[in-house]
Order: sequence, then C-alpha cells, then structure tokens
Amino acid sequence: MWMAFTLLTFICWGVADLFYKMGNHKEGEYNHLKTGIMVGLVMGIHAIIYMIVKKVDFSLIETLKYLPVSLCYILSMVIGYRGLKYLELSISSPVQNTSGVITALLLLLFFKEKLPISFFIALVLIFSGIIIISILEVKDNKNERKNFKKNNSFKKFFSLIILFPICYCILDGLGTFLDGIYLDKLELISEDMALIAYEFTFLFYAIVSFIYLKIKKEKFSVMNEKTMLAAALFETAGQMFYVYAMAKDATIAAPIVGSYCVLSMLLSRIFLKEKLTKQEYAGIFLVLAGVIILAILDI
Repeated sequence: MWMAFTLLTFICWGVADLFYKMGNHKEGEYNHLKTGIMVGLVMGIHAIIYMIVKKVDFSLIETLKYLPVSLCYILSMVIGYRGLKYLELSISSPVQNTSGVITALLLLLFFKEKLPISFFIALVLIFSGIIIISILEVKDNKNERKNFKKNNSFKKFFSLIILFPICYCILDGLGTFLDGIYLDKLELISEDMALIAYEFTFLFYAIVSFIYLKIKKEKFSVMNEKTMLAAALFETAGQMFYVYAMAKDATIAAPIVGSYCVLSMLLSRIFLKEKLTKQEYAGIFLVLAGVIILAILDI
C-alpha cells in the first residue's frame, strides 16, 4: 500500500509543478510570497479538517520537535517559488529533483540497509536521466542566461540562476533525510502528527507573509490566484500521501517522489505545448525506468 502512496505523491507533485508553471507571472516582486501564502492557507485548512476527521489532538511539543524538518521544506519551497520567475533561465527544476537520490544514498550510508542490486541500478537510471535533462536545459537556455547576466548584477545572476537550485536541493534533501529518520528509521513522530505539524508551520509562514504584504501595501486576493490555488491543492494532497510513503520505506520512496519533475515536463508538453527534444525524452525515459524498477521492488 505504501508504494501506492509513493506513486500518488509523484503524480500530485508533478501536477502541482505544472500549475506552478502556469501561474508563473514574471511581473511582480512578491509573487513567491503570494504562492507561499496560497500553499500555507490550503495546508492550514487541510490540517484542521484532518484533525477533526481523524480525531487527532494537536500537540505543540510534537510540532516543535518536527520543526527542523518543516523549516527545511518550507525554506526550500520558498527558494523554489522565488526561482519560478527565472525557471527558463536556470537548471532549477531538474537539479532540485536530484535531492531524492541524495536522500536515498544518505539513508543507506547512515543506516546500513541491504538492498538488491536492482535498487542501485534504478538510482543510477534516475540520476543519469535528471543530469541529462539538466545539461540539455543549460544548453537550450544559454543565450537567455547570457542576456540575463548582461542586464543584471553578478550577485543577482549567481543567486537566482546558480545558488537557488543548489540551496533548494540541499535543503529539500536534508528535509527528506530527516523525514526518513523521524518517520521510518527511528519513528520519532507519527504520520498524522508529522503532517499536521508541517501544515500548521506552513500556515504560520503564510500568515507572516500576508502581514508583510500588507505592510508593503501589496495587493493580494485569493480569487486572483486561482492557478496557484490549484497548485496548492495538489501540493497538499501530495504532502499527505508523502508522509505515509516515507513512514514505510523512506529509502525507496525518496528517489521516486523526488523525480516528479519528469511528469511535470510531460504534462507541460501536453498542456503548455512546451517542446521536448529526443534527448530530453531519453532522459525522461531513464528516470521513469528507474521509478518502475523501484516500484517493482515492492511487489
């Protein structure tokens, strides 16, 4: 059953990524904050409903215990939202998704798991596919990055085009690694409480961001963020499935859910009419082949 949760996370986050791209407005200094507010709002509402339906009591102590994990994820997502504006110029989407492979290797290193050779073959396929896609994106957007660098300071270029994807990868990978420890290896927190703690922490971030926008006199309306609302709904659904997937087998789940960028690329090809080269299809095929091998390990 946990593999079903893993694949549902893969699908939900792939669809969410599509909506993030669709709602990516290039104008506006605070769009990343608005996106975070929408996600935090939906997650907060979901946490309340989840507590009522499943009759789970809120625990401030458990929320604080889970705070290191929540902060890693929220910081990585805020960085990701900030980079959406410059997605065409960077290698952000694929590079960010290498965090799942990194997490799996860290869990293997620290907890000395014994897994079949097919697991490592799958990791190599996923990592190779993502690297191929990343290299192709670098080549495709070379001229755009040159123009961006020419029209902006080196500090801004380095931060948005190079540093942001790397920081995202590190923070997201660290968060997933900690989740593997909290939920699976040491079982420091229950799935229900981990989900609620994260979603309420994200709600707190959303409230702080909303107050900040008000101070800056920036207009914000939920009704004007319908595309980001759809993204937030799929993000939240994916988060719910993700918690249950990581609690059962974090080492296998992490590289699968971390590969959702390839689904986003395929959906973008279908709905946004983005063009993909034969080499990019080859990279996507490698990643999906790795995902299928990992899924078979559960059978």
